[in-house]
Amino acid sequence: MSDLNAALDAADAGVEAGLARLFELIRIPSVSADPARVGDVRRAADWLAADLASMGFEASVRPTGGHPMVVAHDQGAPSGAPHVLFYGHYDVQPEDPIDLWHADPFTPELLPQPDGETWITGRGASDDKGALMTFVEACRAWKAATGALPCRVSILLEGEEEITSPSLGPFLEATQGELKADTVLVCDTDMWDRETPAITTMMRGLASEEFTIRSADRDLHAGIFGGAARNALQVMADVLASLRRPDGKVAIEGFYADVAELPQETADIWASLPFDDAAFLGGVGLSIPAGEADRSVLEQVWARPTFEVHGIWGGYSGEGFKSIVVGEAHAKVSFRLVADQDPEAVRAAFRAHVEAQLPGDCTVSFKRLGAAAPVMMPTDSPMLRQALEGLRDEWGKAAVAGTGGSIPILAEFRERLGMDALLVGFARFDNRVHSPNEKYDLSSYVRGTRSWVRILDKFANGAG
Repeated sequence: MSDLNAALDAADAGVEAGLARLFELIRIPSVSADPARVGDVRRAADWLAADLASMGFEASVRPTGGHPMVVAHDQGAPSGAPHVLFYGHYDVQPEDPIDLWHADPFTPELLPQPDGETWITGRGASDDKGALMTFVEACRAWKAATGALPCRVSILLEGEEEITSPSLGPFLEATQGELKADTVLVCDTDMWDRETPAITTMMRGLASEEFTIRSADRDLHAGIFGGAARNALQVMADVLASLRRPDGKVAIEGFYADVAELPQETADIWASLPFDDAAFLGGVGLSIPAGEADRSVLEQVWARPTFEVHGIWGGYSGEGFKSIVVGEAHAKVSFRLVADQDPEAVRAAFRAHVEAQLPGDCTVSFKRLGAAAPVMMPTDSPMLRQALEGLRDEWGKAAVAGTGGSIPILAEFRERLGMDALLVGFARFDNRVHSPNEKYDLSSYVRGTRSWVRILDKFANGAG
């Protein structure tokens, strides 16, 4: 039996024990945004370090200015073998609203489904505990089958991804010599569909803002001032409406100046994909595309920049009714950006647009929430081709290379370590990440683990 087949057999034999380990990790409520759960975040880091050490990794929990990092190195690979750095995150989103969960979010279960699939449920089951454990279990399978990994593996697991990774950049800067590898492997992405794997080759960038519009110096009695006094909520509604045109385009001057057209070769590949616009929107209860009218839905979500409103508040929203002219209104918005767009240039153009829309007796203040540059991965990398071959061998079909959301850490790896990433994930679009009733498909877990076994073998043997 070949080493690869032995490792695949070990991965299959280890599914039950691996699920037990994953359930232990999910039970730890490692919510990085909640100050009351600092101890739980540390407990998850300790658990991961101990698990990796039990497999022979040199593993440690490293302090940062915030939540800790877990760093692990395996030294048993053959001399001269490729070196990969695997990145994942062990922190999770808050479970709110708790009343919408069907069960305790930190009590994982296996739930059989009518279509024959089984769901692994719980907060973090998909994002990112289930995903990162597919790689850990693949390493365990190699060690169980052959006593060693086929290539050099380092692992970096952080506890702040869900709060924009404030400690990651400084940590990478301080550990450049230790963490530098041939590539970064990131598992925080999706499959194309339930039977087709995917490697994400471009991540859209992000610019997010909170802003406040003020009119009168206080809320006013509507019976006295209504009609004469400016209502800040109405002004906010007008400003937000001005940011999108009826054809779905963003209305900010110069917004599309740096947006390139999709290369024809890529457009032809995307056109050949079995993507159903109606099914994509129908799965979330919608039917009419809201983006640029002259673009397909796939282009809208993969290749075009966007503007979204995430929250609006002001005035009175409690029980009953309060007759006021609102003096202050707030909103949170963001832009998803594509290659060559500069987040700070977009932010400046957005602020200028808002200021130009304000009536003379209103003021606005802005709060910068975050930014991430778009990242395009090289498509001619030998390691990309090797990963694609590994996925093809496991799934029996070619993987799709496409575009994902925004992962700010990719720019940090490129800037601090000079490393590009391979984004290989096995999540599905219906996994309800960041929402109540998060799940990870058992088939994603099993075949994701087997896929990593194959990819490590491809790296070691130089296929592609």
